[in-house]
Amino acid sequence: MATNDKLTIQDLAAYARNVLRDATIPELPNHYRGKVRENYELSDGRRIIVATDRLSAFDRILTAVPLKGQVLTQIARFWFDRTRDICPNHVIEYPDPNVLVCRNLKIMPVEIVVRDYLAGTTSTSILSMYKAGRRDMYGHHFPDGMRPNEKLPQPIITPTTKAFDAGHDEELTPDQIVTQGLLSAEQWAHVSKLALALFARGQEIARQHGLILVDTKYEFGFDADGSIVLADEIHTPDSSRYWYAESYPARFATGEKPESFDKDFVRSWVVARCDPYADAIPEIPDEINLEAARIYISVYEQITGEKFPLPAADQPVLERIRANLERYF
Repeated sequence: MATNDKLTIQDLAAYARNVLRDATIPELPNHYRGKVRENYELSDGRRIIVATDRLSAFDRILTAVPLKGQVLTQIARFWFDRTRDICPNHVIEYPDPNVLVCRNLKIMPVEIVVRDYLAGTTSTSILSMYKAGRRDMYGHHFPDGMRPNEKLPQPIITPTTKAFDAGHDEELTPDQIVTQGLLSAEQWAHVSKLALALFARGQEIARQHGLILVDTKYEFGFDADGSIVLADEIHTPDSSRYWYAESYPARFATGEKPESFDKDFVRSWVVARCDPYADAIPEIPDEINLEAARIYISVYEQITGEKFPLPAADQPVLERIRANLERYF
């Protein structure tokens, strides 16, 4: 595989039509399609997860970004390796740059979102709710007079329901989680402790690389013995918001939006042109998708300190994945 110096969207133009929108593999059993990933459950208790290039936001698929699935898989791999001392995870092996083979877990019906700043663009973000006049959210009280993108006194957890049908995640409070029987009080206490510890590790490593880990989403599951295991992905630009640390103070002081290191680039492009919850999404041009690909790759390189391994542009992604997964057919 070739490696890259300073990539431009012109360098990535060859990948504009080699995107993985669909990863249906008929030879693999028990197919389930998520917003971004295709899942296959094997009979021996393992799961195959294929990360596509689909980009999801506003409860819909907006576009497909070249190389995004590979970037997400490899960033998650970096973070799984560096947090396994805090929390066990579901990783078994990586047979392809886009593919994870993992333990099949019973997924927790609660998504754990940790936030350290008053930020966000979606309807469930605390900034959107705050701008709408909400001061009590997710079991937390927010004072008047806070500014967009302001740091919170300490990281907080803002849990939501887990939309297994790819629908809309709904706001929850800790009391609701326990009273509705989604988790026991003991389970909630334990998963909260794990999430905050994972977030602290993520912030520490991000800081070392000149980044701020602003907020993130964790998905946990239960192993056969009932133990809590980290699943899905961790600290990727799809599940997390990153800002450049160096420019944040000056931009915040002047009310400018922080330099973003996540899929807010595409979300912001869409929001500027329509109401993404009510209107048809305009076709996203190649230059926007390629710039998003460049941003995703730069995230990988800045976090890991390694050059992103570009695959062959002329080999269809699904063709390569099928070849690498043939032993599972």
